Amino acid sequence: MSINPMEIGTTVARYLTAHPGEADHLKPLTEALANGADLISRDQANGGHVTCGAVVIDDTRRLLLIQHKALRRWLLPGGHLEPEDDTLPYAALRELEEETGISWHGAVSPPGHDITPVDIDVHTIPANPSKGEPEHWHADFRWAFWVKEPRIALQAEEVDGYAWLPRDKAPTVKLAAKLAAL
Repeated sequence: MSINPMEIGTTVARYLTAHPGEADHLKPLTEALANGADLISRDQANGGHVTCGAVVIDDTRRLLLIQHKALRRWLLPGGHLEPEDDTLPYAALRELEEETGISWHGAVSPPGHDITPVDIDVHTIPANPSKGEPEHWHADFRWAFWVKEPRIALQAEEVDGYAWLPRDKAPTVKLAAKLAAL
C-alpha cells in the first residue's frame, strides 16, 4: 500500500487542528487537495507536490542539517515520495537513512509527533532547467525524530556535508519555535 490523497488530507487536518494559525501558509496545499490534485507525483502540472523531511534531534538536543547539492543550501534530510512509501512518516525515515545513513531503527518520534508532523512548510523550489523542471512548490511534511549517538554516512550524490546545530538554527523561524518546545 502506498501513500494516498486521503492520508495527506487527514494529516493536514490533524496538523491544522494543532496549528490553526498556519492555514494561510498551507493554502497552496489545501487548495490543491480540495481540487483533487495529484500531490504524490513529481509532475509539475499541479504547481507542486508533497515531500517529507526528518527533523533529527540528537541526545545532546542538537538539530541535524545537511548541505543539499542541487539547492546549495543547508536543509533537513528529506525528499520526494516514492511508490514504496507506505506512510508519510516512513517516507521521512527512508529519506533520513538514504541521505545520512542514520538507521530508522534508532529514530524515535517524540510523544504526540508519531502521526502528526512537527511542521508542514510550503516553499518555492527554483526552476531546474537541467532536469526540465519549472519553478514549483513543495509542501514538506516534517517529522521529528530523536536519535542517540548517530553515525553519519552521507549520500554523496545529493549531500555535500552535515552539521549538528542548536535547534534555533532550524531552516525556518516557525520550525525553530516548535523545536524549542520539544
